[in-house]
Amino acid sequence: MSAVRHAVVTGAAGFIGSNLVDRLLDAGWRVTGYDNFSTGLAEFLEPARRQRNFSLVEGDLLDRATLERAVVGADIVFHLAANADVRGGTLHPERDLEQNTIGTFNVLEAMRKGGVRRIAFSSTGSIYGEHEMVPTPEDAPFPVQTSLYGASKLAGEGLIEAYCEGFGMTAVIFRFVSVLGERYTHGHVFDFCRKLFADPARLPVLGNGRQRKSYMYVADCVDAVLLGAAPRTGKVEIFNLGIDGSIEVRQSIAWIADELGLAPELVYAGGERGWIGDSPLIQLDTSRITRLGWVPKIGIEDAIRRTVRWLGANRWVFERRD
Repeated sequence: MSAVRHAVVTGAAGFIGSNLVDRLLDAGWRVTGYDNFSTGLAEFLEPARRQRNFSLVEGDLLDRATLERAVVGADIVFHLAANADVRGGTLHPERDLEQNTIGTFNVLEAMRKGGVRRIAFSSTGSIYGEHEMVPTPEDAPFPVQTSLYGASKLAGEGLIEAYCEGFGMTAVIFRFVSVLGERYTHGHVFDFCRKLFADPARLPVLGNGRQRKSYMYVADCVDAVLLGAAPRTGKVEIFNLGIDGSIEVRQSIAWIADELGLAPELVYAGGERGWIGDSPLIQLDTSRITRLGWVPKIGIEDAIRRTVRWLGANRWVFERRD
């Protein structure tokens, strides 16, 4: 390597972002982390902050001046910062617009002004809504959007494609399923563990427990992101990231309870979805990224059990989240 490559990671103190930061530093990159710490945790960046090739900029995606200074000189921006609260979308619709769509626009504008040419974007499998094609490929026709989160991410994708067309940038877009692993602090498994730590005998469950989910382990996710972000000839490339197969929510509960040595009474709220925008089935066709050589190493059950063990050993994260 003739020169140290420079990456900017937005959402650097988050679950996936902090794991990505560590991997980039281990690979010899210089990394600038960008985070407003609205959901990211400073503790997740402690290993990075001990390395000389890491610097941190505390700023919001809506703070365009700070963002513009942060991206100067970057070879690539890994744009992971977002409002990921799908469940609260209808309660606070402006958050998805501001943090996901306008935030992505601000990142692109900062890149344009700073001469940064490449972006890797964390989108979501939620943009496929309740699709009839399962597993769902990247070129599937878009159905009606079922969540404000998914709609805001799809708008971000559109902005990225337009900037690549209009300003000569290149991009790789990743559409994730739910990700699990160390530093995980948001989603089904987190919520179930928090409830069980508070009341081991009884577990309220949104929906009927038959919603099917596909989960991916964070180390496998970062592997795919680094592979997909490598320079190639395409102007905009889109990759689904997930794992073959899916499980019912009630199966994940069984593995969580088993890992904790519990047998709670399950109290279902009823209905086929937990909240507005909660798809009863998400499973993505990942053949495009696997053709590049990516193979996930950790299955769904192992990912859930590893996450439960990490949460059990790091219960301080529940207090920080509250």
